[in-house]
Amino acid sequence: MLALLLLTTTVVADDQPRGEIRFGVVAQFPPFQSRNPQGQLVGLNIDLGNALCEQLNVRCTWVDQVLVEDFRALEARHVDAIMGIAPTSARQRWAGFTDILYPFTTRLVARRASGLMPSATSLKGKRLGVLLGSNREAFARSKWAPNGVIVKSFWLNQELVRSLVAGEIDATLQGTLEIRETLLDTIDGQDFDFLGPPVSAELLGDGVAIALRKPDTALRRELNHALEQLMHNGEYQRIVQPYRLDVVPALP
Repeated sequence: MLALLLLTTTVVADDQPRGEIRFGVVAQFPPFQSRNPQGQLVGLNIDLGNALCEQLNVRCTWVDQVLVEDFRALEARHVDAIMGIAPTSARQRWAGFTDILYPFTTRLVARRASGLMPSATSLKGKRLGVLLGSNREAFARSKWAPNGVIVKSFWLNQELVRSLVAGEIDATLQGTLEIRETLLDTIDGQDFDFLGPPVSAELLGDGVAIALRKPDTALRRELNHALEQLMHNGEYQRIVQPYRLDVVPALP
């Protein structure tokens, strides 16, 4: 009888309409997610998350996190989802993921005159800046550091860029959107550029999604359906257009 009661309670709870989605977010990565001078959350991931909530007719609640990969907070139900994270195979051991929100490209950035290329051979003995806890850090430490590349991790991209401009590091491995925002489109970035071809690897991933608890298949379906609707009604294209994505996803 007790087992039947618990089962019935669970079914009823699952059938209740969703009123809120709590997104975990690390607000330190412009132009994806950061706070403006007024303290408001802004960026591509914030715009997409709010649009998904509006499409689902639920309230968006944004919960500040310190770590991008805070899967413990997800499992402890402090948040329902983590916004803006690449679904690499390592991360898929800990969480489920929605469909890709948008693709990204990883590039090496350094001074044009340096002649550096995105390979362990070219970067041997050089100082490479990456963001702490990022998939690019995982890639660089796994694939390049054992071959003599000096990997230096930074908490904030602004700190990394200051070190790059000052010559304290020789290059950085970044997504094209964030490095344009923080360096290449600024006066300080005039001597810097993308060098060599894009870097592709499973450890890096190739797109951004939303992380969820693996059993929460209902929320995954809802978010995927809402994303598809945004793409078909034109709202998705309106949101992503100002951010100059390298590739805009085709309609599903």
